[in-house]
Amino acid sequence: MKFISRLLFFSILLPGIGCEKDEHRIYYEEGTPPVLTASKTSTIPLSFTTENEEAIKLTWTNPNYKFTTGVNSQNVSYLIEIDTAGANFTNPNRQSIAVSQDLERTFTQAQLNDYLLNQLLLVPGISHNIEIRVTSRIGTNTLPLLSNVLPFSVTPYSIPPKVAPPASGKLYLVGSATPGGDATGWDNPVPVPTQEFIQVSPTLYEITIPLIGDKSYLFLPVNGSWAAKYGGIGANNTNNVNGDDFKAEGGDLKSPPVSGTYKIQVDFQRGKFTVTKL
Repeated sequence: MKFISRLLFFSILLPGIGCEKDEHRIYYEEGTPPVLTASKTSTIPLSFTTENEEAIKLTWTNPNYKFTTGVNSQNVSYLIEIDTAGANFTNPNRQSIAVSQDLERTFTQAQLNDYLLNQLLLVPGISHNIEIRVTSRIGTNTLPLLSNVLPFSVTPYSIPPKVAPPASGKLYLVGSATPGGDATGWDNPVPVPTQEFIQVSPTLYEITIPLIGDKSYLFLPVNGSWAAKYGGIGANNTNNVNGDDFKAEGGDLKSPPVSGTYKIQVDFQRGKFTVTKL
């Protein structure tokens, strides 16, 4: 009888212990996709003369993430995405803005115009269709919740280039990464037309040229002169070798590590250059 009583005791006790452990575990249950609204509908007016005024204010609802302990919306992160219509937010040039915990964000006309021109690469002076959405996430192990998508028509305006283009209308490549370098690698003037850029537009230049790997170069507006130059925004040779920001009187630019033929594009409107291996 004592043996049977002990069995009954443990059969009653053990389930109770198991339940007690489960009660201390916290599980994610669900959340509600945020609902996105905006201060503008259909069209977002943009103008250089009113660039500091509000373009649009976005507001979204709390996703109310629920756990077994109740509702918890602390440490929720949001991502505002702006993309061209029809791209379904897969465009590599889409603009993403991270927001921590806040449920709204306001953009000036200058900010939005900058996104449209320099990130989405939209042509100014022409009407474009864009879409905006918000995604929410809590922690790193939960899937993001997607808001509704708001469509808009926008016409970005032209702005002064971020870097003033060369007054000469010319651009040359100089440096130890180039075929025309002397014993020190910095022979100037450089051979033309092999190290002269083609002017694609008033603010865009490009050149296709063999580059020596792991060397340096600069952009010159006047061949044979060191009076002016364009280079990196940081210390010498600290740039992203595949492309980066640049400025007037900047530092030496590092070439890619592998020698080969590359296309270099210098975009004064955006203040960026790209280096693509062919």
